[in-house]
Amino acid sequence: MRRMHEDPPAENPSAFLIRPMTLDDMPAVTVLEQASFKNPWSPELLRRELEHDWSTILLVEEPQPDETRKLLGLAIFWIVQDEVHVLNVATSPEQRRRGVARAVMDEVLARGRARRCVLATLEVRRSNEAALGLYKSLGFRPVGVRPNYYADEGEDAIVMVLDF
Repeated sequence: MRRMHEDPPAENPSAFLIRPMTLDDMPAVTVLEQASFKNPWSPELLRRELEHDWSTILLVEEPQPDETRKLLGLAIFWIVQDEVHVLNVATSPEQRRRGVARAVMDEVLARGRARRCVLATLEVRRSNEAALGLYKSLGFRPVGVRPNYYADEGEDAIVMVLDF
């Protein structure tokens, strides 16, 4: 099986740069996770995802005038057999409503199509109206509920599916 980060990137019409995460990105990704979620992914969990052949972490960056790049968001997903499973999508709070999550999800789905996947799945908090709207606009449909999926708050997750 080829490693996901060896797959060629899809065309990216936005000004964002999308690339696979490396261990060198861990400090910035940890800060992004902490700013984005009450219960962020730990560096250890992120490190483990980087080690799995079926897992990919894509970063969304924006070039800066000083030729550095600013981390805006990320997506963590698996491709197993013919299915894409999205585990995490995060956008820096001050960068929301700029199309960061859409850009990274477009890339995730393009990679799934390139690998001949037939299905994409994800779970999203019932209260996350922005994410629910984004996923619906990408063609995902709700197919079920996982009660108390987010155990820390006891919040349900909406299970969503996209057929390619």
